[in-house]
Amino acid sequence: MSRQLKITFMVLMTIALAFGFFHHFIPKEQLNFERLHIFLFNLCSGGTLLLYYTEDKKNLSRTARTFFVLSICFALFSFLEWYLPTLIIPLILGVLVERVRLVHFGSIFPKDLFSSREDVARKFHQAALLCLSLALFISSFVIFNEIYAKWFYLEKLKLDTFFLGFSFPVSLISMSVIFSLMKKHEVEVTIHIKEALFWTINLGVIVFFLFILAKWFVPQVMIATTLFLAVTLVLYLYYHQGIRLQQKTFLTSGIFFLLITSITGITYILWAFSADYDPQQTQPLLRLHAFTALYGWNLSGLAVISRHADFPIRLHSQKVIILHWLTVLILCPLGYFVPLAALAAVIAYAFLLQTLLFNSGPADSRLVTIEDEVLAAAEKK
Repeated sequence: MSRQLKITFMVLMTIALAFGFFHHFIPKEQLNFERLHIFLFNLCSGGTLLLYYTEDKKNLSRTARTFFVLSICFALFSFLEWYLPTLIIPLILGVLVERVRLVHFGSIFPKDLFSSREDVARKFHQAALLCLSLALFISSFVIFNEIYAKWFYLEKLKLDTFFLGFSFPVSLISMSVIFSLMKKHEVEVTIHIKEALFWTINLGVIVFFLFILAKWFVPQVMIATTLFLAVTLVLYLYYHQGIRLQQKTFLTSGIFFLLITSITGITYILWAFSADYDPQQTQPLLRLHAFTALYGWNLSGLAVISRHADFPIRLHSQKVIILHWLTVLILCPLGYFVPLAALAAVIAYAFLLQTLLFNSGPADSRLVTIEDEVLAAAEKK
C-alpha cells in the first residue's frame, strides 16, 4: 500500500472516531454525527479495503477508487439527510462490489459457498463481498420505503440499522484471514467443524437480524448465545490450528474483542427486555459494545488485510496490543461521556493507526505467501 493511501485511511478512520464524540460540541438534537461516525469507518474504509484486498494490487484500482469516493458521498448525503442521491449511490456501489466478486469468484450465483471442496477461508471471503453488495442494495430500498413510499413501518428497519449491514462484511473478511492462517492438513472432523462454523456464523447473523426486527426476546438470546459459542470455538481452533506466524497474537486479540462484543450484546438484550429497562442507563454498555465491535474486532481484521503484503513483525508487540485494548475498552467508551477522555481517545487511536499502517520492519513472508495463494486461487476460478 502506498504512503499516500495509508495517510488517506489513517485520516479517514481518525475522523470517523472523532465524529463519535461531536455530541460534546453540538447536541444530537441539532446535528447527529452518528452516521458519519459509523459509515466513514465500516463502509468507506472497511468496504474500500475489502475491495483493495480482493483485487490484490499495490494501489487502489479504478473500481476501488470509485467505490471510495461514492461511499464518502453516501455517508455525507446520509448525514445531511439529502435522501434522493442516497437512493442511487448504494445501487452503483453494490454493482461495483458485485463486479469485483464476479472477477475473482467467477459466477453470479455463489455456488462455491455450497461446495464442500471450497476452502472455508475463500467462502468467508466471497460471503464478505456478497454481504456488502446485498446490504447496499437493501439500504436503497429501506431509504425509499422510510422516506418516500412508507409502505410499511418496522422500528428497527431504518438506515441507521445498517450499522450492522456494513460492519458484517468487515467481520467476514477478518474471519477469512483467520481461517486462511489455520493448518491445511487436518482430520476430517475439523473440516466439518469449520464448515459448520461458516454456516452458523453467516446464517446466525442473518436470523439474529430478523429476530431484532421482530423484537422477539427468547430467539434473540438463543441466537446470540449460539454465536458466542461459535466465536469461542473459532478461538479454540485458531489457538490449536493457527500457524505460528507473527500475526497470530494480534488476530487472537481481535477474536477476544469479538467475544467481548458477544457478551455485551447478550447482556444488552437481557437488560432491554427486563422490567426496569432504562435506555439512558444502558448507554455505557451500548457504547462499550459498539466501540469493541467497530474499533476492536473490525480494526484487527482491517489492519491485517491492509498490510497483507508487508505486515511487519513489530505489530506483534505487546505494547501495540495493550494500546489497542486501552483505547477501545477504556478511553473510547469513557470519551463518550467525558470530553477530555474523548480527546485522549482520538489521540491514542491516531497513534495506534499510525503504528499499524506505518510501522516498518521485516515482514513475515509465510503470511504473504499464504494470502497470495488464497487470492490467486480465487482469481483462477
